[in-house]
Formats: sequence, structure tokens, C-alpha cells
Amino acid sequence: MILCCGEALIDMLPDNSMGRLSFTPYPGGAVYNTAIALGRLDVPVSLFSGISTDFFGDLLRAQLGESNVDTGLLHFADRPTTLAFVTLKDGQACYVFYDENTAGRCLGVSDIPTVPAEVKAFFFGGIYLGQEPCGTTFETFMGQVHGYFVTMLDPNIRTGFIADEAAYRSRLDRMLGYADIVKLSNEDLAWIDSDAEMADWAQSWLNRDVSLIVVTRGDKGAVAFSRDAIVEVLPGQTTVADTVGAGDTFNAGLLASFQAQGLLTKTGIGDLSEDAIARALTFAAEAAAITVSRPGANPPWREELSAA
Repeated sequence: MILCCGEALIDMLPDNSMGRLSFTPYPGGAVYNTAIALGRLDVPVSLFSGISTDFFGDLLRAQLGESNVDTGLLHFADRPTTLAFVTLKDGQACYVFYDENTAGRCLGVSDIPTVPAEVKAFFFGGIYLGQEPCGTTFETFMGQVHGYFVTMLDPNIRTGFIADEAAYRSRLDRMLGYADIVKLSNEDLAWIDSDAEMADWAQSWLNRDVSLIVVTRGDKGAVAFSRDAIVEVLPGQTTVADTVGAGDTFNAGLLASFQAQGLLTKTGIGDLSEDAIARALTFAAEAAAITVSRPGANPPWREELSAA
């Protein structure tokens, strides 16, 4: 089982069907979407997140169940659900968050669960790394498990959601050091270090025991760096509806492929072949291409894809 740790929220997506702008609620959040995508790819998966007992929380929980995601590690609280209002510019999503005193943001260190025996890998990331107390909670949890389990990090940086930039940068540096797999968008990398050459930045972290770094570049595809190889893949051919959930689905595709190849172990991820990386990137890109062809974060089911 893969345990995804991070935010679950409601995306309020624009809807002009009535002749004026309105917003329709959809379950979302980067880590939530990754968990949903893994469940639909037939990968055993659970989610650790703060979930409200309000009706938005009911929506979130219902879709998890429908997508084969275990809900036993959710932490429920009588607080509101985080709302992310989304606007689209040329298919790209821009966000405004409403998050004061929410169930997700108030997740504390004392809420960290005991790791079930069936968990073999962890996925961390998302907007809550920049908020408190939840940011400390996820960093603490990752620090506890990274020496024993495969850990993947996708910070999915949203600058408008970072309360303290200096503290966030310090946290991100520590969590990058905990990770076996790091996935960034090219926008993430530009924010982390605007002067960095991609290959040089990747090599600096590979020298610090990260095993694989993947950078997604929108319509230019993705490139992966390991200690022994650099692998590129072009995006799958598709008509883009919007990009909501694309990177999250890509994350799930990577993890699903590595599991299918029998490589989702510390030893396996630490010694990836060029072919194994290429297979994982190709599968992840195919899955993401299906997601961007549909409005909102709606990852594909396993039967929609080729072999992992």
C-alpha cells in the first residue's frame, strides 16, 4: 500500500453554462488527487489528511470510496473544508484559497497515525507544507518514515499559499533530503532557484542521496535524472480541456509503474535502470494526457491505459 499524506480540499471550478460566471464544487487537492489516481490504477492506497465533518467533507470521502482509496487513516474534525477557487487562463489553473481554521490546516503532530503493516511507500507534498500546524505535521511524519520506506515528494508550490517564505524554504530543503523520488514542475524549480540549470540542480540533490528527480515541463514533456541516466519523454497526444490534476496523475503513474515493475523498494528505487525509468515516465505521461483531456481533476481508470 502507498500512503499519501497531504491536503484534501474542494476545487470551486468556473462554470459559465448559465450565461454568467458561477462556481461548481469538485473534490480535489494535489495529494488527494494523487491518491484518487492511484486507486483508479488499482494500486492499494490510503490517505492521511484532515477531513471536515461538513457536507464538503462528505463529498471528499465519497469519491475516495468510489476510487478504491482506503479511508481508515483520515482524521475527521468539526472544522470547515478548505476551498480553492479556480480561474483558468489558456487552460492553466490559477487559485485563490480560503483556509482559515480548516480541518486540513489544523492537522497536528498528535494526529499522526501508526503506520499499518501493509504500507510500503509514502507520498508527501502539496500546499499544506506551507501552512501551520499541518506543515510541521507532514514534515515530522516524513522524517519518521523516510529511513524505512520509499518516500516521494512533490511540493506542488503555490506561492500565494505560503505563509512564511523563509520557513517554507527551510522545510522544503529538509524534506527534499528525506525523499527517494522528487517530482517538480519547471515552475516549481524556477521558484526554488531561478538561476539553476536543471541538470546541475538535479545532480546536487542526487549527490545528497535522492535517487530520482523528475521535472515536468508542460507540453515539452518530462525529464528524469538518476545517478546513471537522463531520460526524457514527450507528452501524450491529446486535446487539452484544462491542466487541473495533471501533475497529480503523473505522480500516481510513476508510482504505479514502479510498483508494477517490482521496484517500489529502497533497493529498487536506489538502482533504477534507464529502461525502468523510461517505462515509468511513459506510463505517467499517458495517464496525465487523459486527465488534461477532461475538465477538472478526473484521473483515468486502469482499463483506459496500456501496460505500466
